[in-house]
Amino acid sequence: MLVKTFGAAVQGITATVVTIEVNISQGIRFLIVGLPDNAVRESHERIASALSFAEKKLPRMQVVINMAPADIRKEGSAYDLPLAVGILAASQQIKSDGLDKFLLMGELSLDGGMKPIKGALPIAIKAREAGFKGLIIPYQNAKEAAVVSGIDVYGVKDIREVISLLNGNPTIEPVRVNTDELFYDTHKNLEMDFSDVKGQENVKRAFEVAAAGSHNIILVGPPGAGKSMMAKRLPTIMPPMTLEEALETTKIHSVAGNIDSNTALVAQRPFRSPHHTISDVALVGGGAFPQPGEISLAHHGVLFLDELPEFKRSVLEVMRQPLEDRKISISRAKFAVDYPASFMLVASMNPCQCGYYNHPEKDCVCAPGSVRKYLSRISGPLLDRIDIHIEIVPVPFEKLSEQREAEKSECIRERVIKARKIQEIRFKDIDGVYCNAQMTSKLQRKFANPDKSGTELLKNAMKRLNLSARAYDRILKVSRTIADLEGSENICAYHIAEAINYRNLDREGWAG
Repeated sequence: MLVKTFGAAVQGITATVVTIEVNISQGIRFLIVGLPDNAVRESHERIASALSFAEKKLPRMQVVINMAPADIRKEGSAYDLPLAVGILAASQQIKSDGLDKFLLMGELSLDGGMKPIKGALPIAIKAREAGFKGLIIPYQNAKEAAVVSGIDVYGVKDIREVISLLNGNPTIEPVRVNTDELFYDTHKNLEMDFSDVKGQENVKRAFEVAAAGSHNIILVGPPGAGKSMMAKRLPTIMPPMTLEEALETTKIHSVAGNIDSNTALVAQRPFRSPHHTISDVALVGGGAFPQPGEISLAHHGVLFLDELPEFKRSVLEVMRQPLEDRKISISRAKFAVDYPASFMLVASMNPCQCGYYNHPEKDCVCAPGSVRKYLSRISGPLLDRIDIHIEIVPVPFEKLSEQREAEKSECIRERVIKARKIQEIRFKDIDGVYCNAQMTSKLQRKFANPDKSGTELLKNAMKRLNLSARAYDRILKVSRTIADLEGSENICAYHIAEAINYRNLDREGWAG
């Protein structure tokens, strides 16, 4: 008897429906065709054991399974469930009518229990698009998939529950998730706050400007100055994610297998902080079976690279294209996948190897020329993509012991949101541009023209401070954001002056 069940293959952050045709006839072979990998081929033993615990049996006949479309590689053990159900239906151990209403995915343990899968959210989205009535997946993934409305999501604990459901005697109910309520409740749960940071008002201001224009930022300062502490609090002053952004971010984390059974939606902006020993592939994504890397997991959030010069040069260089295009393309001989990578880069570094160059109290013990050598570990093209350079010095005791509470993240976020709304209106007719950091040279000439005094100030600064040509564009972009924070239509001289102060590493002679 020939029956069809339906599963899904995830490529990138999208899914494709896979039709699983099971035919049982005279013979003794068990054969799976349709480009399955080793994990799919090994499903025979898992299915046989799981069916025995469910008081069913693997038929002692020829079982031929075709997984279509045959040109898409079927990877992983998540096909166990649709394969097992197809075998049961083809051998007439369960009802076969109604199978076309469900999409099934799940890994079976030897006792028939269900283990979680990756990519439940994109699978649920595809199931709804394809017109399926229901989705049957492991209970650990049910909340994540139930975010998708318009389809019944059944979270099952073992294959017995699946058999009961398909036989018309369900022992479980569809999982329901109130997406809007979940989304807005999560926004209120901020574990960190900028009010925890004592002093450092100029650095807080730089972070506010960075968040308002989505500018990349690098912090240069000695150990213990608070670089990591402030970087971790940046997401708390960025605008809250929209529901569309949350769903896209959740899809990426779902494909990477980072969603636990208690999480339905990634509604807070991600903060990723990989160690400096990370490999190229782990940062940008890829591998034998392509997976999203750290830059994609930071999508709509923050990627924090602590001790930037300690990262391998090759790792930093592969980030240049994603920083510009806000996506990463991974190509293989037979396919290519795209992962979104629209993130804010926050980097930190010591000014030299000993960490105390330009320190107000401690002397630097580095050899002459070593400061410039240390800074040269970061290439010019990468620094070119970082808009704000800010020096940070340790907080004096008087500030640390101060009892007065600093400004809360909530207050800073309100100003950032107002500035972002101005940019949203400004770029509403321009595809792919939603903030000042994304302005091209053409857009700069249109929207970032300083007044006469500002132009004169910038001209003098370029000459006296020997600022590089790349600093010119960055200063204009940042000054546009500073003006937006103030609600000013025009870029004035004091906006330019503040933006110039955020280009420390471009100044000739900074590194000695």
